[in-house]
Amino acid sequence: MSEPNERGPICSVTTLQVSADGAMRERREEVAVEAPFAIVLEGETLAITMRTPGHDDELCAGFLLAEGHDPRGIARARVVKRGTLSSASCGVCGRDDIDELVARLGPVEAPTCFERSVLSKVMAHLPEHQPSFARTGGLHAAALATQTGEIWCAREDVGRHNAVDKVLGRAALDGLLPLSTQLLAVSGRTSFEIVQKAVTAGLPAIVAISAPSSLAIELAERFRVLLLGFARGGGFTVYAGRFRLLGAG
Repeated sequence: MSEPNERGPICSVTTLQVSADGAMRERREEVAVEAPFAIVLEGETLAITMRTPGHDDELCAGFLLAEGHDPRGIARARVVKRGTLSSASCGVCGRDDIDELVARLGPVEAPTCFERSVLSKVMAHLPEHQPSFARTGGLHAAALATQTGEIWCAREDVGRHNAVDKVLGRAALDGLLPLSTQLLAVSGRTSFEIVQKAVTAGLPAIVAISAPSSLAIELAERFRVLLLGFARGGGFTVYAGRFRLLGAG
């Protein structure tokens, strides 16, 4: 994978395209860059968050406005060193350093692999577990499924991270961790935080209906997690951990 350009919103990665009939081919694909950013006002760091690089001054001004500060005041936005963030909407809330966070994690060592048909089956049945979305169109979903594709826990929430926390929390309360033979399915895109949560739970695979971010791909590759995006209509794109896909070589 190429290194993300801090000045741009997009980077290029090598993916494995898997079609509904099982055909596979490699392809270069563009993904959205996810990178940390600090907002500093008069020398004080107000927030460190994840964002897509670009229009950083506007991001800073909009944040200051929402927080009750003068967006035209003495503000200085700066890009934080790669590997630093703190976000109230994710599993790294209160953390100042990504390296510190992932230092406590280890690669998912379970040898679990998945059939293409199983991965497609899970995403095909996910809508059946989204009753509130069917009525409102305004909720995300996360689900845990077995190695054979049976969804045993699914939860909905207005926040993607919250939905993931709910299913992983259920597994934790039931004493099922680590989830070394299961997979996580999500109804939206995959960010760094979602991959981090999955690794913490020992999950070897994440399947999403939309694209992952650059940092999600990097983390999944580092911790040996199969990461799929655009899982629709029986096909999907493999962004990381292709050794866990049977038949991928």
